[in-house]
Amino acid sequence: MYTQAIHDLAIDLGRMLAKSVGLASKLFKGWSCHLRINKYNFTPQTVGSTALRMHTDSGFLTLLQDDENVSGLEFVDKSGASVSIDPWPGTLLHRVQCKEASIRVSIASFFLGPKEAAVEAPPELVDSENPRQFVPFTYEDYRKLRLSINLHVGEALQFVRSHS
Repeated sequence: MYTQAIHDLAIDLGRMLAKSVGLASKLFKGWSCHLRINKYNFTPQTVGSTALRMHTDSGFLTLLQDDENVSGLEFVDKSGASVSIDPWPGTLLHRVQCKEASIRVSIASFFLGPKEAAVEAPPELVDSENPRQFVPFTYEDYRKLRLSINLHVGEALQFVRSHS
């Protein structure tokens, strides 16, 4: 029930985003959603350490149900500084930092991308004033690229950037 509700929410958000820029809302049909429960068993010896290094998520959208009792989620602002936050929408680059000796739990739902279709800017959004910034690629190829050369903070996009 929970996973289906989260998947439906991700699809609805994708549809609303598509509609807001005048695109067909069926763009996100068939995209998968993966759920992961994260448990960090922080001890007095781990306070101050990084539990999950800084990274960007590789999917289209991440919905995070964060622990309400134990802090630790951080995002990186435009200056590059890590900022400790309560759950806050719109953050991209983030990490989990051990702030106290306690168990911390979060549930992350990743709305990934089409299984086999190309990820690309819809033709309706591309013209001479707004050219494609990236070549079409499959989500699976993008994930493999990120993993093959150990990229975590969005650097893989440079390898799919359009040079036209």
